[in-house]
Amino acid sequence: MQIDDLYKSVITAGTHMAPTIRVAEAAKVIENSQRDINIAFVNELAKIFNKLNINTNDVLAAARTKWNFLPFTPPGLVGGHCIGVDPYYLAQKAQSVGYHPEIILAGRRVNDSMGSYVASEVIKLMISKDIILKDAKVLILGGFTFKENCPDVRNTKVIDIYNNLTEYSINASVYDPLADPIQVEQEYGISNLTNLSGEKYDAIVLAVAHNEFLKMDLRLISNENTVVYDVKGVLKAGADQTL
Repeated sequence: MQIDDLYKSVITAGTHMAPTIRVAEAAKVIENSQRDINIAFVNELAKIFNKLNINTNDVLAAARTKWNFLPFTPPGLVGGHCIGVDPYYLAQKAQSVGYHPEIILAGRRVNDSMGSYVASEVIKLMISKDIILKDAKVLILGGFTFKENCPDVRNTKVIDIYNNLTEYSINASVYDPLADPIQVEQEYGISNLTNLSGEKYDAIVLAVAHNEFLKMDLRLISNENTVVYDVKGVLKAGADQTL
């Protein structure tokens, strides 16, 4: 009761008293797992609609007109210390008591695959524009935090895009003014650009939609043939492909 009273004193929305700590922890882990599964479903839809040459956001906008449709959008990358982690805790606990969860782990597989998927789509677009992959300059913009307008780089999946691109001898760079360059270097072993210094890039990947990037004129850092891949589907014009 003392803990509940303390939280009530600072949380204006109120609190809910769970009967036990086990119930409270279970509630937290299923809340994040549910979000992960919903996101995985929409990410999978994005992959399907890309094959069908249908704009995913247009489909979702139409579906939202039904009153009971849950309006998730395909974020592409699911990182951080909650949504991308808690489902594994739940799955491990389930397995420890003899139950093998299927939907939970299927959602994790889909979301964990999105970094490599984005990289492969960028590479296909570059090839379609006759851009030579070896030593091509690719900028991952909005680069390293796991969500918009946040400096947190824990469990970021942007690193998966970077690693998959560099496997093709591509010269990939990351620019994220919100991420601490020292922390990025220490945790992931790569450099986070502190400025763009007039460089031109063969491909630009908008991975995380910080407000700052929505105001940028990408033409200033583009060649005539630059590929622009908009993971978040937020660019009003100029993207070759969105998720």
